[in-house]
Amino acid sequence: MKEHYYLDNAATTWPKPETVYTTMDSFFREYGVNPGRAGHDMAVEAERMIVETRRLLAVFFGFTGDPQRVVFTQNATDSLNIAIYGLAAGGGHLISTRLEHNSVLRPLNHLERDHGAAVTRVARDAFGYIDPDDVRKAIRPDTRAVIINHASNVLGSVQDIAAIGKITREAGVPFVIDTCQSAGVLPIDMDAIGIDILTFTGHKGLFGPMGIGGMIVREGVDLPPARVGGTGVDSISPFQPDEYPYHLEAGTVSIPGIAGLNAAQKWFAELGREQLGDVANGADHAQACAAALSHIDARERAHVTTLENAFRDTPGVTVYGPGNNGPRVATLSMNVDALPADQVGAMLDADHHVCVRPGLHCAPLVHEDEGTVAQKGTVRFAPGYFSNEEDLQQAIDGIRDIVG
Repeated sequence: MKEHYYLDNAATTWPKPETVYTTMDSFFREYGVNPGRAGHDMAVEAERMIVETRRLLAVFFGFTGDPQRVVFTQNATDSLNIAIYGLAAGGGHLISTRLEHNSVLRPLNHLERDHGAAVTRVARDAFGYIDPDDVRKAIRPDTRAVIINHASNVLGSVQDIAAIGKITREAGVPFVIDTCQSAGVLPIDMDAIGIDILTFTGHKGLFGPMGIGGMIVREGVDLPPARVGGTGVDSISPFQPDEYPYHLEAGTVSIPGIAGLNAAQKWFAELGREQLGDVANGADHAQACAAALSHIDARERAHVTTLENAFRDTPGVTVYGPGNNGPRVATLSMNVDALPADQVGAMLDADHHVCVRPGLHCAPLVHEDEGTVAQKGTVRFAPGYFSNEEDLQQAIDGIRDIVG
């Protein structure tokens, strides 16, 4: 028996590619100094790595604008707060959905309660999908932004952001995307879709560490800085620089975290070139990463289909979400009879060494709509790229043992 059968990748991917661990360690040991604050070789190398990572991420997300518009933050929650509060300064109307994580729900709730903002929370259907036309109908003359969760962290349903992006472009309304559950699994072409602000976290599908995230802010979108302070440039100015990324980055960035994202980006490209085979030599970063994402998505979808088929065939088990037919990521929520979700999670951990996430998953409106609040939420399984058949079978056997 393994020590852990890890199926909690919607919370954090684990393990990471080995190169992420080794690169973070070696880079921090050799060049773990303030970038750009000095002219010595160590600072120059630190800055070079950061600039390269901005460029790699811009290409990865289909952003052809200035890579300096790739801004590093603590995590996606940090990015979403900067975006939402920045776009809604002074109130106005905002559109989101009932599928959102608290990283979107709570800023909107505070804006509504404390600053007089109006918020429309678009409902979804029984399978977890938003009708883009409902977004169109919700837009008003004073709408400041549309904020959408690309993939639900409870149901796994993936929204049609291309259709929603077309609507927001036509209306001239900024479009903000939370990619926490989709980045690193699904291709996202920021320019083609018409995304104005793309937010991401490093520690999930991007295979980086905790404590690093970011946002890509399209040219023409003006956000006020959420924090001001040292930048290492234009120090004589009494105010935060207008120049990106320093306009939204105050203080020292996470050198180890960015080095981890840099290594993960190169791992994606290497994995993609392995899939491309004979034509790999001519593939650029975008093409190689696209091949990697297709491979990762297929593997993870196969994993979640195995779990779903087994659970749906198990008496007493309720499975939530889109099923195998709709667009989804490898996140699956279920419950066993009337047992509280946390009890099932504890039994899986204690008796079967299976690591899952029971609870409300920081997405309370999803559970209100599913009627699972009284059951303390659901038990969420999230197999990842490094999951294998042994992990899946252990989970299936564990649930069947609990059902009895």
